Amino acid sequence: MTVTRTTRLAAAALAVALTLLAGCGSGDAQSGGSDGPTRVFAADNGEVKIPVKPKRVIATGYAVPALLEAKAPLVGISTWKRGLPMMTAEDRKKYDELPKVAGEQAAETNYEAIAQADPDLIVIGVPKPVLADIDVKRLQEIAPVVAIGPSVPSAWRELSRKQSDAAGALAGFDAARQEYEAKAKQLKEKYQAVLPQLKLGHVGAYGEVAKGNFQREFNDSWGTNVAQDIGANYFGQVKVKGGGSKDVSEYPSIEELPTAFAQADAITYSVKPDGSVPPAVKYVLDSPLWKELPAVKAGKTFAFRYTEAATYRAAMKTLDAVDQAFAPLLKK
Repeated sequence: MTVTRTTRLAAAALAVALTLLAGCGSGDAQSGGSDGPTRVFAADNGEVKIPVKPKRVIATGYAVPALLEAKAPLVGISTWKRGLPMMTAEDRKKYDELPKVAGEQAAETNYEAIAQADPDLIVIGVPKPVLADIDVKRLQEIAPVVAIGPSVPSAWRELSRKQSDAAGALAGFDAARQEYEAKAKQLKEKYQAVLPQLKLGHVGAYGEVAKGNFQREFNDSWGTNVAQDIGANYFGQVKVKGGGSKDVSEYPSIEELPTAFAQADAITYSVKPDGSVPPAVKYVLDSPLWKELPAVKAGKTFAFRYTEAATYRAAMKTLDAVDQAFAPLLKK
């Protein structure tokens, strides 16, 4: 009798313990055992259980500049050469010091180097189609993986926030965003009497000279989205949307230049961070067709530097460049 009663008490205690353990696993923040609390995060690759406060983060692609700026606890990154001219001295120093576990292309991922870094979170910042070049399952054996990649170029605002959120670094992100928004508002007021009235066109840096085409960018593209924040508007839209950046830019033949920009009151174009003209843009500027455009004849052409900004801190430089470019509009 005594043995039976003792057995029943032990079984009851065990049932209570199991119930309590099950309860700890419910809700947004879940028990992660010795690794700390976790939460479920919605990413491009589905809902992923990640640490609430990651301590060792790997970042690739567009996540690199975002998490550098947000001061996430990075232990390895991919290279990000296109963003180097836009980094602050502090971010560049950190970039140079961190181990490089991947190259510019997703296929250049060093899985052994990532494993050696012993991360507790991996943030992949590449477009969804490019995920096919990455062995995500292999990475998942190392640490939780969240893929947070770009769609249209202007989506870097939401993209960088989501990447910072995953890495538990929203405080650093919010500070940079507030600084950018304050400056953009100031410049919008500065140009409100002249800029919103203009029908703008933009020549991008990704035309293909060998194919005889040029890149025309519309609203929400690389060369245009920051200028939009201070009141610029780029007329028209792509003829056939192809997804991602192809929803906001197209590649007409050079012979279509007059048709593309005949209605433009002013035309902006992308240049390199040092102000030099990239080959794809030089091809347009050297064309006899360019010289006959109404906006060109009127002297209403403006060069934009830092058009590849993908974070708020980098876009601060873009705002300065746009302000410098548009300054002649204010002269009477």
